[in-house]
Amino acid sequence: MFVIRQAMPTDNATLLKLAKMVFFINLPPNETIIAGKIEQSQQAFLKASGAEVATKPAKRKRGGGGGVQGSTSLDEDSDLFVFSMIDTDLQGVIGTSQVRSHQGGPGNPNWSMQITEKQFRSEPLSYSSTHKVGRLYGDESGPTEVGGLIIQPSYRGHEKRPGRFLSFVRFHFIGMYRRFFADRILAEMMAPVSSEGENVFWDHFGRKFIPVKYAEADRFCQHNRKFIPELLPREEIYFSLFPLEVQNLVGVVSKETIPARRLLESMGFRYRGFIDPFDGGPHLDAPTDNVELVKSTKAIKLGEPLPASKAAKLEKHGIVSVLSDEGEFRAVETRYAVEKNTLRLSEADFDALEAKAGAAAGYTPVTPPDVAPADAAKAAKKSGKARRGAKAGAAS
Repeated sequence: MFVIRQAMPTDNATLLKLAKMVFFINLPPNETIIAGKIEQSQQAFLKASGAEVATKPAKRKRGGGGGVQGSTSLDEDSDLFVFSMIDTDLQGVIGTSQVRSHQGGPGNPNWSMQITEKQFRSEPLSYSSTHKVGRLYGDESGPTEVGGLIIQPSYRGHEKRPGRFLSFVRFHFIGMYRRFFADRILAEMMAPVSSEGENVFWDHFGRKFIPVKYAEADRFCQHNRKFIPELLPREEIYFSLFPLEVQNLVGVVSKETIPARRLLESMGFRYRGFIDPFDGGPHLDAPTDNVELVKSTKAIKLGEPLPASKAAKLEKHGIVSVLSDEGEFRAVETRYAVEKNTLRLSEADFDALEAKAGAAAGYTPVTPPDVAPADAAKAAKKSGKARRGAKAGAAS
């Protein structure tokens, strides 16, 4: 069984190993930064549970140099939720994912590069050309950001699709605690990066203005983004001036990120012509309340647990979670039934959730992992039509 809980300090070493497998700005391979993220996450889960969280005194901001150390001071006012996935058979962490309530905000832009096209025409020569143009763009709207999804390679292609569960739990959590999150969800997709942390787009663009390696520039962003508009040009950049290899990587994700991009696009996320100004990876986004997993999430009380003989006959499938008063979050993907405004689960699920009957919970219907994507899309479409019909009937 796979259980997702909030990340804990004891996860630090494992998360560091996972971070070294795939280069992600959201989970850099730095033990101190990871520890800071876990600490921030624990406070966020405690806040979501309704408990009073003591506010820390504001830290003095330090310059964005290579010697910056300690936990990240950037976006401390934004709640960060870090999830860890446990394989209960091994009793070990095998994956992680994150959601940040607001990425940037007023006075603290989230920087990207907006891609447009420019056309040129010469009538005497009867010749036209179209060129992709990029320009630095600072977004102060503070969208919610999902990211940092990493799972051990041996679990990729698993029949229970734990990677999907790790992705979906973020939207389940957003649906449960909607007030903490923005009206738009952003996903900054990872571009191709070598095992040494090198990126072709950065080498041909960013490094010309910020003379450090890509990995080091990304580390700067963990503490201060002010250097981006200070050192990168704000004028239009014509991508046709770059080698074809670089042009072909604009808006492209790494091989490891392709499944995550497809999954997000199946949920309604779209690429709207914005890329990361460092690595050229695409930014996808979607209106929060249009994401089906967010819309379909509901709060409910847990009913009495069912014995295995009855639980095996449950027909509905989805993500079920609980959040204790102490900020302890646990979630499973399982079969369930809704009876008399309560959620019925197996005894095994109760044990995995460490919950008792009557506890506040949340659930999100999802298709079982063994259902083919085409069949899942048909089921979702049918479900959406049924809901719209019900709304129309209620309005008439």
